[in-house]
Amino acid sequence: MTQFEDRFWSSRDGLSLHFRDYPGGEGRPPVLCLPGLTRNGRDFEGLAERISGQWRVLCPDMRGRGDSAYAKDAQTYTPLQYVQDVEALLEEARIDRFVAIGTSLGGVMTMLLALMQPGRIAGAVLNDIGPVIEPAGLDRIRDYVGQGRSYPTWMHAARALEEAQATVYPKFEIADWLRTAKRVMTVGQSGRIVFDYDMKIAEPFNEPGAATAIDLWPAFEALGKAPLLCLRGELSDLLSAETLAQMAERLPAAEMVTVPAVGHAPTLDEPEADAAIGRLLARLPAGLPAGLPDRVS
Repeated sequence: MTQFEDRFWSSRDGLSLHFRDYPGGEGRPPVLCLPGLTRNGRDFEGLAERISGQWRVLCPDMRGRGDSAYAKDAQTYTPLQYVQDVEALLEEARIDRFVAIGTSLGGVMTMLLALMQPGRIAGAVLNDIGPVIEPAGLDRIRDYVGQGRSYPTWMHAARALEEAQATVYPKFEIADWLRTAKRVMTVGQSGRIVFDYDMKIAEPFNEPGAATAIDLWPAFEALGKAPLLCLRGELSDLLSAETLAQMAERLPAAEMVTVPAVGHAPTLDEPEADAAIGRLLARLPAGLPAGLPDRVS
């Protein structure tokens, strides 16, 4: 198992934010893995272990998740604020160019970074997200985000995830559910197993129109300047096959891959997703500058 270093950076409003730093990739831009709404950097541990050594991999916990500080103001739990936090990480780490891999909300962040920081993204993966977000998927997420449930043991937590998400991952065995539980949950102060995020992230997300307030097509098209992979779970209720087809029409050089028998979102451990990411990374030319020497803590 590849070792990583736990590191921290500071947001512009003074929060201490955490990321895993997997070593490697001398002379290559680092791979920045951006997680979904209720998730954290642990989501990418399988991918990071497979590609680190050849690539430096950074897996941040966004504010209010994992080992990052919770926001003082819940209204800062928004995509534009998360992008500002990522920009602060890149600035402190003195990273000029990077490869972005974004799942769900992380993919929205990737698109916004491409629009706001043109030329910095050396390559990108959008995992089960696009410029059009399906209402059914948003409604399903609203049903569980911020609920604050807890469980007495890891097995209880895994069984609860299986009950709630069996249609998303129909091929999962109990070992898969246990691994997922340990990625998305933690042991709380009471000793019970709890979800590893600030329940207040639900407040701005649940405001009417909040999730679809930005026209993301220009942001998506801004990714066309670099190699791009778009993944869709075959059973996804957040990214439709029709939207994926429109994405292919807008950026015909991008690779579009449907991951079979999985919903929102692929874990990136599936063979089809892993192989596609390998092809994306192989398309990046050697010798791309990553930036200046690192200086974060």
